[in-house]
Amino acid sequence: MGQSKFSTHPTSDKVYYIISGFILTFILIAVSYPLIYVLSASFSSGNAVSSGRVLLWPVDFSLEGYEAVFKNKDIVRAYGNTFLYTILGTLVNVTVVMTCAYALSRPGLKGRGSFMFLFTFTMFFSGGLIPFYILMKDLHLINTMWAMVLPGALSVYNMIIARTFIQSSIPGELIEATSIDGCSDARFFFSFVLPLSKAVIAVITLFSAVGHWNAYFNALMYLNDRSLYPLQIILREILIMNQVDVSMIMDPELQVAKAQAAAVLKYSLIVVATVPILCVYPFIQKYFVKGVMIGSLKG
Repeated sequence: MGQSKFSTHPTSDKVYYIISGFILTFILIAVSYPLIYVLSASFSSGNAVSSGRVLLWPVDFSLEGYEAVFKNKDIVRAYGNTFLYTILGTLVNVTVVMTCAYALSRPGLKGRGSFMFLFTFTMFFSGGLIPFYILMKDLHLINTMWAMVLPGALSVYNMIIARTFIQSSIPGELIEATSIDGCSDARFFFSFVLPLSKAVIAVITLFSAVGHWNAYFNALMYLNDRSLYPLQIILREILIMNQVDVSMIMDPELQVAKAQAAAVLKYSLIVVATVPILCVYPFIQKYFVKGVMIGSLKG
């Protein structure tokens, strides 16, 4: 009977692996338990959540929280708005980032260093909140859905990752060979750069989609029309501003019922707001590590 692979390692490596295993296990539990608790609480009754009986698994299984979520017209409308802002904003982000990255990856671009300096400068310095608000107002973007899509259309950080990926993954000889055959820059971009850049496009798509899905500050600043609110603003109202003010209810039984319903509603809304973006990750996971590592190691 052969020895296990672990037993063949030196003692110092065994100690290292054991300590690393304990630390990683602790981190896994610390990260996963809140998620499990939120999921379990969302499927529990309000009484069980309020009394603190939910620890790991659902208690008194109930869907009252989800029923309340999807009966609320504000939440359903905000859910649709968030989907629209995420899809449209991500499409704009990826388009702008890839076209800019391709142009700046070409060694023959005049003033490439100056352009990169200007882009990098904006990563550290900005005009400030008030000038930016005035700009948005002058562009008539206030209280429109474009206030959630256009600001931040170009992420310089993502653009640098994409530019580095193109420079390191697509050989210059390929560009020269295709140009001899009469291939234009636009055709080379669509026929070669985009198909060969699936990994970095997946990374940029995930970064952009998560950013748009979680965005609430732009809505807080630039949106006054409640019908345009994204889901995160509604979630913020419920979680932080505590719109369900049970102290204003005089009937004790009704007060308890409202408090229990509010507790379950919070957890159900967190799950509803989180699940869609989590469902995206498995489809692009195989590209994610490759795209991030190439963009970071060869920058």
